Amino acid sequence: MKRAVSVSIGSSKRDKVVEVELLGEKIRIERIGTNGDMEAAALKFKELDGTVDALSVGGADLGTLVDGVFYPFHSVQPMIRYVKTTPVVDGCNLKNTLENRAPAFLEEKIGKYIQENGGKKVLVTMGGERWGLSSSFVEAGYEAVFGDLMFTMGIPVPIKSLNALKWTTKMIVPVATRFPLQWFYPTGEQQHVRTPKYTNYYDWATVITGDCMYIKQHMPDNMQGKVIVTNTTTPEDVALFKKLGVKYLVTTTPVLDGRSFGTNLIEATLVALAGKKRPLTLQELEEMIDKVGFGPQLQELN
Repeated sequence: MKRAVSVSIGSSKRDKVVEVELLGEKIRIERIGTNGDMEAAALKFKELDGTVDALSVGGADLGTLVDGVFYPFHSVQPMIRYVKTTPVVDGCNLKNTLENRAPAFLEEKIGKYIQENGGKKVLVTMGGERWGLSSSFVEAGYEAVFGDLMFTMGIPVPIKSLNALKWTTKMIVPVATRFPLQWFYPTGEQQHVRTPKYTNYYDWATVITGDCMYIKQHMPDNMQGKVIVTNTTTPEDVALFKKLGVKYLVTTTPVLDGRSFGTNLIEATLVALAGKKRPLTLQELEEMIDKVGFGPQLQELN
């Protein structure tokens, strides 16, 4: 049996193991949280190196790819310093392949609902982190607000165009990536804290998309009729969305045994299945996605 493991600095309460059959092969897909402890994560990577088929970094990214330029997160890179044998990924490439398909999927499945309930307006919590998702929504005709300054730095200034997003990212990311990750992303127990904020932008948008942690972090109590596009959702997340009135939930990664895993672990799964003992190129990922049949999934919650 093949094995793909995500070592995450997120809460261990979100851990999950599933065993599935894909392309005729059994594979164990596992998420291990270290509750914000980066050194514990590094040691877990060391323990697993050479014993599994693919590893992935969860709860953080090794860097971010914006318009073809890669910016490394210097505080995260040491987490994988002990990995010498097993291929390790962070989902960055998958974000720029699988997630690009979300706007077309929405149009096909609930395009009429979106038009009749506020129109094509999307709040992207962190556009620079998900450049493929951001650009695909804009190309699909959505009016967009990118919350990068709000959700990472607490600056209540919306970004309203891809050019502005690109400029802001190129200015801020090289500096921000040198600070501790905890300064701008919830880790450990902070992932379970919700403080409503920026309500006017949630209210304005018909679709809210991005990292599930960022979406929940400042989500208001009234999400009546909203469409959420995200991944890494647990049954508890889905219950919260339903309670607050979310109409539709679209997960960009497949739901396996009640859980949609992050792009990092799904990319590791595809790497393990391919058996090349290295990360896959964008083209190879696209081919594997089509072979396995992975794609967005829609749940009607209310």
